[in-house]
This record gives sequence, C-alpha cells and structure tokens, in this order.
Amino acid sequence: MNDISGQPGPAALAVEGVVVRLSAADVGAVGVIVDVRAESAPLAHGVDVHELQRRLLEFGFVEGARIEVLHEGAIRHDPIAVRVDDTRVALRRRDAEDVFILLDTPRL
Repeated sequence: MNDISGQPGPAALAVEGVVVRLSAADVGAVGVIVDVRAESAPLAHGVDVHELQRRLLEFGFVEGARIEVLHEGAIRHDPIAVRVDDTRVALRRRDAEDVFILLDTPRL
C-alpha cells in the first residue's frame, strides 16, 4: 500500500539512527517514539497487555513524541524518569520494554 502522508515509517527511520527499547536506553538518551507495542508477558505487569498499552498511550507515549531519559532509580536502575514532550513520567523498566525509540545519536 502506498503511504501518501510523506512521513517515513519506522523502517525508514532506522537508517538514520538506532531503534532501541526504552528500557535499554541510558540516562541522557534523547529520541523519538516510533512504536508502542505491549507484547511482554501479561503477568509481569500486573495487567493484561491491552490495558498496559492503553495506559502508556494515555500518558503520552505515542508515535512521534520526543522523549528523553532523565533519571533512573538507585536500586537495579528502576524506575526510570522520562520526559515525553512536555510531561515528566516515571515508569518501571519492565513497562518501558514496550516502548521503542529512535535515538537521535547512535550508540557507539
């Protein structure tokens, strides 16, 4: 199917940078959300995957939103604090596994 929007899809964006799960991003990482896909084991989150995806979307984790990793907890680096556009949100790393971001600068 032809995409008449003129916007490159996630596959095209991957050429410019590196796509990683938010849970694997380091403090200071900056990028753009390219996908939100709740696909982890349902019992790991305490809610089913559809509910988790709905919650992430309501917090602003949507495709195209700018994201920056601000802080991580002292114990097991959990939770993490991120800025999604103009909103600051803290979430568990296991929930952050379902958010895919395109980093502005590739990791070395």
